[in-house]
Amino acid sequence: MKDYYIFKSGRISRKDNSIFLETKDGDIPIPVNDIDSLYLFGEIDLNTKAINFFAQQGIVLHFFNYYGWWTGSFYPREELLSGEVIVHQVEHYLDPGKRLDLAKEFVQGAIHGFIYNLKRYSQIGEDIFAHLNNYSENINNQPDISALMGLEGNARDCYYGVFPKIIKQEIEFEKRVKHPPDNMMNALISFVNSLVYTAVIKEIYRTQLNPTISYLHEPSYRRFSLALDVAEIFKPIYGDRVIFDLLNNHQITEKNFDKELNYCYLKEDGRKIVVKAFDEKMKTTIIHKKLKRKVSYQKIIRLELYKLIKHVIGETTYKSFRVWW
Repeated sequence: MKDYYIFKSGRISRKDNSIFLETKDGDIPIPVNDIDSLYLFGEIDLNTKAINFFAQQGIVLHFFNYYGWWTGSFYPREELLSGEVIVHQVEHYLDPGKRLDLAKEFVQGAIHGFIYNLKRYSQIGEDIFAHLNNYSENINNQPDISALMGLEGNARDCYYGVFPKIIKQEIEFEKRVKHPPDNMMNALISFVNSLVYTAVIKEIYRTQLNPTISYLHEPSYRRFSLALDVAEIFKPIYGDRVIFDLLNNHQITEKNFDKELNYCYLKEDGRKIVVKAFDEKMKTTIIHKKLKRKVSYQKIIRLELYKLIKHVIGETTYKSFRVWW
């Protein structure tokens, strides 16, 4: 099974047990048994017949607007329900100590990813590593979620601050700006982060975890905050490495952004390049140190969620993923 990224505009409809994308150029069949999730970038119409069919098949749909920003996901009714897991998830949120322990692990995994990414570049000075290691060592000294978020933000600023030393293109990037991005670099980071986030949402759906009960990010209405927590670990490894490769190999340049909007948005050709690179990254396999067998980048996210389940039900203590390559 694989993810399908649809950039064409048209109508998705169900005919018997098949799905078709109806376009002005003709119908395009989509093999249902091969779909893991659908990413919809074009102007797509869906009817309830098709949505019900996707729900029955357990297929998660991700929607992106005209500018390529993620606007939401269709999360089918959960089939892997477990009252026990949900009760323990809530218990770990309501207990300040248990919540903080989990939140610290997410931040620890994120900063570890920062450091490992930067180790690949000889031009990064030892002072940067000293700062990041200091942040990492001080995680356990943070008394609450607010302080922990502050430390994570400072570490991230330190990390982003050396991007101009890594990128072999002239980029304007003084600080991270999200809503909306204010330049090419921020636009690229936002787009790639949304792909990491949706990849985590999809994997949460394949587990008994409830996506709205989180620990680092505050649970809220209309967002899958647990996906935000887990995505923190994977954004440096899965997202930023794709960004570095695309820019340093000049696969993505200024021409792939909308000049009239101050390069704040990726044009469609740019989105296709990024999506292709990200999809290939997620299919990449490595030998898992503990399992001693090949696992894909995508599967590593699922394994991380299994570790989280074992933690909340009391089987093992959660330790966030630490990249080793």
